[in-house]
Amino acid sequence: MKKVLIIFLTAIITTLIFTACSIRREASTKVVTVWTLQMGDFSDYMYKVIRAYEKEHPNVQIKWVDVPFSEGEKRTLAAVMTDCPPDLINLNPDFSALLAQKGTLEEIPEESVTGYNPEVINALKYNDILYSIPWYATSAITIYNKRLFKDSYVIRLPKTYKELASIAEKVKINSGAYVYIPTITENDTMARILNKYGVSEIEDYNSEQSIKVFDMFKDLYQKELIPPETITYTHREALEQYMAGKVVFFSGGANFLNMIRENAPSVYENTDVIEQIKGPVGQNDISVMNFVIPKRAKNKSEALDFCLYLTNAQNQLELAKMTNIISTNSEALNDKFYNDYSDLSSKARSISAKQLNKIAPQLKQKRNQKEINTQINSVVQTILLKKDSTQDALDKLVKQSTSLGGG
Repeated sequence: MKKVLIIFLTAIITTLIFTACSIRREASTKVVTVWTLQMGDFSDYMYKVIRAYEKEHPNVQIKWVDVPFSEGEKRTLAAVMTDCPPDLINLNPDFSALLAQKGTLEEIPEESVTGYNPEVINALKYNDILYSIPWYATSAITIYNKRLFKDSYVIRLPKTYKELASIAEKVKINSGAYVYIPTITENDTMARILNKYGVSEIEDYNSEQSIKVFDMFKDLYQKELIPPETITYTHREALEQYMAGKVVFFSGGANFLNMIRENAPSVYENTDVIEQIKGPVGQNDISVMNFVIPKRAKNKSEALDFCLYLTNAQNQLELAKMTNIISTNSEALNDKFYNDYSDLSSKARSISAKQLNKIAPQLKQKRNQKEINTQINSVVQTILLKKDSTQDALDKLVKQSTSLGGG
């Protein structure tokens, strides 16, 4: 009986020891919460990366939460003000800069991001301090109809808005098509064009350079060299006109090529791509998605380590091959995947990737940027319809925008 009791007590003690060890092990495991935006379609990819990371880091558990794009900013703003925000959050640079301005983000050591495209890294800085890590980018290219361009009897493909405007009349007379449809009242399109002319501050919106840009579009509109619908057209409507063979040049991402191929195969057969249209400054316009670490996050070191893993060359390249995004990792950008001109899609991808090497100065969004964009777009319509002089309309714009506190 005594022997049985000893065995029983030994078993209990052994069980308690193992339980205690298990509890200590679980307690030592850090749960890193990661928020992404609208990545549900790539859940297999995300879980694959997470499992691989957790295998290499047994004391770290990644809790992935995918947030609808429309709710990202609202949820993030609420979360970063709490004592327990997510450890890593996927955002766009403009909202990231707003959070940095509020002092809610952790500074990212620059020595940790030496493997990323330096132009992108510099574009992400706020007051010369880095608060985010780039994940992926997109950069529009110029898609054009080779047959219509040939019919236009224009010798050189345009590289700038000025060159594009200069051939508009010849294109319409000889081909019957519009040279292009500038969707200049959609979102921040006009603000981005002005940035390519060195006009990015509100107080410069009524400058001589700005007036020239607005007058260029007014002249095209008044001479009916761009469609009357220009004052309301969206990107999708401009694409429909391109697919109908009514416009020579269209600005958009490489992903639009698939839509053209599927919906207008005859137009696709006559389609080619070149770099995006530039202004005199010569930079390219891009969009970036990045990650930030809230200042109140509990697992900052682990969050940074996982972020660098998720955005390394191998993982960025794998994501790029499933989508039309551009890697921001320098090693990935040097891969043959981005140096392939074997077909139209790969050519577009290669051009987009190379555009990341000249993106400065990037447009910096202001406070109340959406309201400012609305005012800019309203002024575009006023000027194109000649309801007010360009100078007077822009003077009013500067006064109204300044009152919004956009500076």
